[in-house]
This record gives sequence, C-alpha cells and structure tokens, in this order.
Amino acid sequence: VQLQAYGGGSVQAGGSLRLSCVVSGRTASNNGMGWFRQAPGKEREFVAGISWRGDGAAYADSVKGRFTISRVYARSTVFLEMNDLKPEDTAVYYCAVARSSVAASSAERYHYWGQGTQVTVSS
Repeated sequence: VQLQAYGGGSVQAGGSLRLSCVVSGRTASNNGMGWFRQAPGKEREFVAGISWRGDGAAYADSVKGRFTISRVYARSTVFLEMNDLKPEDTAVYYCAVARSSVAASSAERYHYWGQGTQVTVSS
C-alpha cells in the first residue's frame, strides 16, 4: 500500500493550500482516512479525519473553521482544503488510512501512512 500526498508548498499567512492524497496498491474506499502533521521538534498531531462515505468528519480544535477534509465517495482519495493559514500551521502533513470506516482522531487507529508533504506559512 502506498499513499502519495500532493499540494504542499510555501504561502504567506492568510493564504490557502489544497492537499491531495492518493492511495495505491489496495483500495481504501471502505476505510476512514485522515491527515496528521508534525512540526519541527513536536510530536505528530491529528488534523482531520473523514469516514469512508465522507458523511462524518472530525477536526482538531486548532483548524476548525479553517480546514476542510473531503474525499471522493468510494475512491481512495482524500483532500484537505486549508484556508486562512497561520505560521503555526507550518509542518509536514501526512495522510493516512484508518483501520476502520470511521473518522478516527488517534494515530493508533491508522495503519498506513504516506511520506508527507511540507507546508510552510510565513508571517
């Protein structure tokens, strides 16, 4: 199973980016999917998760109202729309496939991970 994340880059504060993640090697259409991030010197943290049908989502408090997770129904593709970006959003962003069908928020509930894409927000 391989996960490839796209869309990272450098933006100024207040800007927007859209991350994409594609799963190959096996289908993840029946699994929840999520995004995590890790900033330098910090632990990996949950950002957003979405259920297998896309009808349930969970967000970290720090991104609520600014980030939106979505997926193509019955496809192994997930997106993260990030608006009003802040310097504290700077991190490597990882997509992951959950062990179950729900929008999980704990890293232990995910079993396949991508290599990450860098997001840098300057003030």
